Amino acid sequence: MNTDLTFIYDKIEAIEPVSYSKNRNYIDGAVSKLSPYISRGVISTKEILNSLLQRGFNPNKIEKFIQELAWRDYWQQIWIEKQDLINSDLKNNQLKVDNHQIPKAIVEGNCSIEAIDNAIKEFYDTGYIHNHVRMYIAAISCNNAKSHWKAPAQWMYYHLLDGDWASNALSWQWVCGANSNKLYFANQDNINKYCYTQQKNTFLDVDYSEFYSMGIPSELKETVDLKLTTPLPKTDNSLKIDTELPTLIYNYYNLDPKWRTEKKANRILHIEPSVFENYPISRKSMDFMLNLSKNIDDIQLFVGSFEGLKELTEVSPLYFKEHPLNTHYKGIEDQRDWMFTVKGYYPSFFKFWNKCKKELKTA
Repeated sequence: MNTDLTFIYDKIEAIEPVSYSKNRNYIDGAVSKLSPYISRGVISTKEILNSLLQRGFNPNKIEKFIQELAWRDYWQQIWIEKQDLINSDLKNNQLKVDNHQIPKAIVEGNCSIEAIDNAIKEFYDTGYIHNHVRMYIAAISCNNAKSHWKAPAQWMYYHLLDGDWASNALSWQWVCGANSNKLYFANQDNINKYCYTQQKNTFLDVDYSEFYSMGIPSELKETVDLKLTTPLPKTDNSLKIDTELPTLIYNYYNLDPKWRTEKKANRILHIEPSVFENYPISRKSMDFMLNLSKNIDDIQLFVGSFEGLKELTEVSPLYFKEHPLNTHYKGIEDQRDWMFTVKGYYPSFFKFWNKCKKELKTA
């Protein structure tokens, strides 16, 4: 995926928020495909909203697009509040769990649902998958194959270039009822409609009422226990720290090229092995991060613990951006750019959104 800043900013200007509200659920809908850059902290949801308002869009006419941006901030606010609790069933125990693995047919892109199999194969090539198709895969994995959400969610996060653990984990829990009040199902007619296929006679070609009593389809019975590991790069052996300058710490969730550019500083991309042991990512995702970091002038790479980095920087004051994976960092914390001032945990998105809408009216 392109990591050039001009390309990214041009994509912001090319957003079609009105069309998005009409066709976002179709696999060829007017989605922005900016999520990889938002997830890596290159751009923010606030930056995108400001761009849309500056282009003259009426917020009432593009509310659905703004709402989808707000979902990202909402999931992050839950992660901030609940911390590691989002790694297990948050509100309800997932019901009728048969296994804690992932269907082999999902991993291999061979579950017999044409649109899903094609999407998974493309996913491995590109690191991208349409949001509606993510929900389909989660529903098949959790509610048809009765796998606990955690393993398949980790598989998807591992390969996503826009991997955001809050959005990913909590969306999977929303689908399987662990973070919602009902299960999400999609039947074959629904998939045919939004993916432009014409399949019939599949295990999904049933009325919605049949899903609750359905057993595990034969195509999904075999499961696998994936061992996901992160290919870590090596620390830059020429790493040099000027202890008379502040040190800015970048990481997987903060690659903001505009952050504190007004002052000279040591700029370090911190890759902490313990983080990637808990939240492993693929080589494609690692390379995407490394390539994006090249947009930051004079950035250097450090692979190791925060304590090791702190020893290396000695008396240099450390700056970092707030994130749930940074709670062990010590130094001066900058806040991220949120679209709205609404903070804290809300049990439902729409309670959160109603607060945001009040601010949107004065934007």
